[in-house]
Amino acid sequence: MDSTGTLPEALQRLHSSGPERLGRLSNHAPMVVEALSAHGAAGSVHRWLDLYTSRLEEFPPGVEPVTAANWRSALGDPRRAADWIGYFGRELTERPWREVVAQWWPRLLSGMYGGATHPVIRVGHAVRTLLAAAADDADASAAEPYLSELAHGLGYWAARHHPVADLDPLPGAESAAAALDAVTPLAEQDGGFPDRLGRVTGLPVWAATVTDPHEARHRLTELVRAATHRYATHGHGQETMLVHAATAPNAVLRVLPALPEALWVPSLRAAWTASAAVTAMYAPVAPIVRTPPGTLTAEEVFERAVAHGDEHVIKLTDTALDVGDEQALAAALRSIELSEPLA
Repeated sequence: MDSTGTLPEALQRLHSSGPERLGRLSNHAPMVVEALSAHGAAGSVHRWLDLYTSRLEEFPPGVEPVTAANWRSALGDPRRAADWIGYFGRELTERPWREVVAQWWPRLLSGMYGGATHPVIRVGHAVRTLLAAAADDADASAAEPYLSELAHGLGYWAARHHPVADLDPLPGAESAAAALDAVTPLAEQDGGFPDRLGRVTGLPVWAATVTDPHEARHRLTELVRAATHRYATHGHGQETMLVHAATAPNAVLRVLPALPEALWVPSLRAAWTASAAVTAMYAPVAPIVRTPPGTLTAEEVFERAVAHGDEHVIKLTDTALDVGDEQALAAALRSIELSEPLA
């Protein structure tokens, strides 16, 4: 937890902004400030926000309140983002947040591919903060900015809900790393995320026989590690979008402790589909060899990411620190090399 009060201040500052800009690009600021705070860099939060502010848009207008009776008609309608955020704001005021997440997770999980997976990533950051607050026995008033952030994340997810169905099961592999290697890149790698996603017709089968929740958590951890490692050798395919092959499943992994165990296996399935689909959409034809960072510590790598400032660099480095090994740190350093700094 951020004991400085910086994270709550930053979230309150950001909640007057919308979840997107230009009608399609995600607002990464809430995710980044949470990552900075989680790794002891709260002192950099407002300085980073000052650089990012030009990319924020005002909170969008509402259309019609979402209710328990009409939510199905509003699901997946990006025009209803404000309505959805308002709905979850009310729900999280009236009920325990874990209860709300448990109810809505299976409703939203099938559509985690909307918004280029950013909504589920935002929810993962929010849940990490709330779990830390619970561990620190934070009082209800102290948790309010974090609950508001969860409402924004869930609302964004509901508004951008976009299922992927009818994918052909292709030959896979036993390990997550080998299964990602078995993903065939799209022949036509052009267009934005929705266009490319529509051209994904099949993905390798991986971990399909898992039925035990704890095995599902173990395999999801394996997937996050494999996707993070893979960025070090394949990130040049698309330095920004390939980050999500690791950060989307890691967001799901972060939420698992807040979910009933019955939801862990379907969470693994959805996370694999997201990671494999992003790989198909953006991966290069051939990898390159990467040298591990040697004597650099995790703290030093994170400092480099913060100094660089790019939002995807910071978020991938955040995931790399969760993985915690040398190849993951190499992936974080590779993202720094490939990405344009935040100016």
